[in-house]
Amino acid sequence: MLTKEVKDLTDLFELGQDVNQIYNELQEKVNKEEFKFFLSEKYDKNNAILEIFAGAGGVDSQDWTTMLKRMYERYCDKKGFKVKVLSQSFGEAGGPDGRIGTKSATIEIKGKYAFGFLKKESGVHRLVRISPFSAQKLRHTSFALVEVLPEIEDSVEIEIKPEDLKIDTFRSSGPGGQYVNKTESAIRITHLPTGLVVACQTERLQGKNKEKALKVLHSKLYKLKEEKHKKEIKEIKGDSVSASWGNQIRSYVLHPYQMVKDLRTQCQTSDTEGVLDGQIDDFINEELKMVNN
Repeated sequence: MLTKEVKDLTDLFELGQDVNQIYNELQEKVNKEEFKFFLSEKYDKNNAILEIFAGAGGVDSQDWTTMLKRMYERYCDKKGFKVKVLSQSFGEAGGPDGRIGTKSATIEIKGKYAFGFLKKESGVHRLVRISPFSAQKLRHTSFALVEVLPEIEDSVEIEIKPEDLKIDTFRSSGPGGQYVNKTESAIRITHLPTGLVVACQTERLQGKNKEKALKVLHSKLYKLKEEKHKKEIKEIKGDSVSASWGNQIRSYVLHPYQMVKDLRTQCQTSDTEGVLDGQIDDFINEELKMVNN
């Protein structure tokens, strides 16, 4: 009798485990289908081009730009996206450890829905911390601007005339040693009608760098075209909030308390270390849901 009761309990326990597993699998499928709805805009499935620019704050902001670059690289690694730095402009060395910051960086991100997931990261990111560059250990506020573009196929009608391009070659910049090229393989392209400047310095061959730089220019010109269209709509419909340099989207506070807070969704966490290590899924998921509400 006791053996039968034990067997019945064991069967119930195993059934409970099976039901729990089935529930988890169904929940995962529902979440995937849900995000297919959230990622349904025109270029959401495309690869992305992510740019980061140091703002006000000198060497602190250049260091913050490097931190953001690492954060996005770690996030992409966790998502299975392939990341390639197309260009990086380095700042001055500073601090007790002589670290070198970043003035600007352009990153190519390849993966399904890369642009869709990252598109709402565009905007100003603010860091508050005790500055590692301050001998008095003062609290410092730094800013960096993030811009995310979809990688646009050449088939999209964006006309780039050769006579509108100024192409310069230069040696890749870097912190020294193995990172500095001996030949002028890096490419900088200025689009004269718009003043847009793009660069690529990571490929060994000049032709490859030119190809990558033109791809970035293609995406930037497309964005410019879209912004012009939105401006025309705005004139008809009235003012709307835009993700521009003046609109801070997220604060990362490391002192006097630990908190990362998105100012659009109010999503927040005290796990600042995790966020800076690329754990930004909660923020991105809330942003996507907000866009579609």
